[in-house]
Amino acid sequence: MTEVDRLLTDRSRSPYRFVCYGSGDGAVVERFAAHSVGVDTRSLPEGGPRPFVVVEEDGEFRGALAIADLETLLEPPIHRLERMEDVSSGYNVLFQLLDDAVFTGMTRRELLAVSREIEERAFRIGTGTLRVGFQTLSKLESQTDVYRTLGAEPDLDVHVYGAPDWTPPTIAGVTYHEYPDDALERYWLLAYDSETATAETCALVARETDDAYDSFWTSDPGTTRAVLAELERP
Repeated sequence: MTEVDRLLTDRSRSPYRFVCYGSGDGAVVERFAAHSVGVDTRSLPEGGPRPFVVVEEDGEFRGALAIADLETLLEPPIHRLERMEDVSSGYNVLFQLLDDAVFTGMTRRELLAVSREIEERAFRIGTGTLRVGFQTLSKLESQTDVYRTLGAEPDLDVHVYGAPDWTPPTIAGVTYHEYPDDALERYWLLAYDSETATAETCALVARETDDAYDSFWTSDPGTTRAVLAELERP
C-alpha cells in the first residue's frame, strides 16, 4: 500500500453532512449525495432567504453557503490563472469547508477545478514548492499554458511527474520527472508547500476507479508533506 492509499483509507468515512434549506437546485444536491456526502433537506418559509446549505462535520456546524455556489465545484469554469482573482474566493470557501472530505465518483473536470485552486495559491504566493502528479505526462498537454505561467514565478519551484507516454515541451521553471514504476499511475496528486505561509499549504489526492476518481483535498501541513514526500521518492 502506498502512502497515498493509506491517506485515502484513513478518510474513507465522510464526517460531513449537508442540510439543504429551500428547494434550490436538486440536481446539485443529488450530485453531492452521489459523492458520499450525507444530505438532509429542510423547507424555508415563503419570502425567506435564498436556498442555502449548512455544512456539518461530525454533527458540528462548519459553515454555510448558497446552494448556487456549490455549482462552482460541480460545474466549474476552468479559468486561466491570470483571471482566477475573479472566482478564487468561491473556490476557497468550498476548499476550506470540505477540507479532508473524501468524495467518490469525481470527474476529471471537477478535479481540474480543485487543482486550479491549488495552482492559484502557488501562483498568488509565488514562493515555495509545487509538486504535481498527473498520472501520465500527456495529461499536462492541455495545461501547458498554466504551467508556463507558474514556471515564470522565480521563487516558485515547480515539479511535474507522470508515466512517460509523451514528451512535454521545455518550460522554464518547470522540472519533469518520469515515474520509475506504475505505483502512482492511478493517482492524480498536487501538493503545494508555500514555505512562508502555512495557511496556504494544501494538497489534492485522487485515485482513479474505472471512469471516475475517489479524492480528498486538505490544508493540513502534515498531510501535504506526506504527499510531497510520496512524489519525491526515488
